[in-house]
Amino acid sequence: MIRILVLLATILGAAATWAPPAAAHEVRPAYLEIDQVSATGYRIIWKRPTMGDVAVHLAPHLSNGWLEGPPADQYAAAGFLIRVWSVQAKGPRPLEGQVLSIEGLRDTITDVFVRIQPLRGDRVDAIVRPQAPSLRLSLARGMGMGPRSFLLLGIQHILTGPDHLLFVLGLILIVRDRVSLLKTASAFTLAHSVTLAAASFGLIALPPELLNTLIALSILFVAPEALRARAGGTSLTIRYPWVVAFAFGLLHGMGFASGLTSLGLERGALLVALVLFNCGVEIGQIAFIALVLALRRGFRLMEIRWPQPIALAPAYAIGAFGASWVFQYGLAVFAP
Repeated sequence: MIRILVLLATILGAAATWAPPAAAHEVRPAYLEIDQVSATGYRIIWKRPTMGDVAVHLAPHLSNGWLEGPPADQYAAAGFLIRVWSVQAKGPRPLEGQVLSIEGLRDTITDVFVRIQPLRGDRVDAIVRPQAPSLRLSLARGMGMGPRSFLLLGIQHILTGPDHLLFVLGLILIVRDRVSLLKTASAFTLAHSVTLAAASFGLIALPPELLNTLIALSILFVAPEALRARAGGTSLTIRYPWVVAFAFGLLHGMGFASGLTSLGLERGALLVALVLFNCGVEIGQIAFIALVLALRRGFRLMEIRWPQPIALAPAYAIGAFGASWVFQYGLAVFAP
């Protein structure tokens, strides 16, 4: 089973290598909020995610030029670099029809959540994505985020996070039969659903650097277990893989929550977003597992036999990337 997953590990490994340092898991959205504070006054807050001292290279631009000047304030807080502008506008509807563009977004896997709160009228919420890094504002007809947006955000979160996929791949390398695989996947789902909900509602929290270090450690942990399973050895992980999946799933759920907690949603809206986001995560995870099983079936039908070094490559790749991320995130934890 291990030998037929070489291609998957290579693709995921290449994606992790290509990503900027300390960005293997960085899919927290950036956040742009435009509040009308008076008839002509606006306050603009821009939050871009950071990991240690490294900030994702993103810069917002409005076609009316409001964001081209220096900010009134700039500071770092809770894993974000924050900039604040205060603007005095001209005209009755200065934002209507303006184009918001995010410089550098196309080269990331980060979304940008946009919120506009006029002095009168309905609030506007939208998501700007890497594949379409600009947005024309339309406050008159209203703009909103439908259920599909949060569902797609969940799918994107899992499928563009090579660390999560490598952990799932490591579990598949350990599990030998479909019944155990079903139990293991269910345990992982249950665990990350619990902590996703708890973290999204602010009941539990860990510093992003520490959380990502622990997630990287979970990836590093499954690599030698996969090698031990292939060699016919045994351990608690091999005998009860669903136990390990549940334990580390608690950490991964907190990582998934980072996609929601920075959106600033009210509790009612957050509940709906949470359910849809989690469904999206599950869809992405099931699609990945289905792809692995389909490849396994296909290689069996073709009766392909891999040489021993290639057969062991996926487990070693998982371990190598896990160790690399532990080192990167560990430095961020202890950085001054």
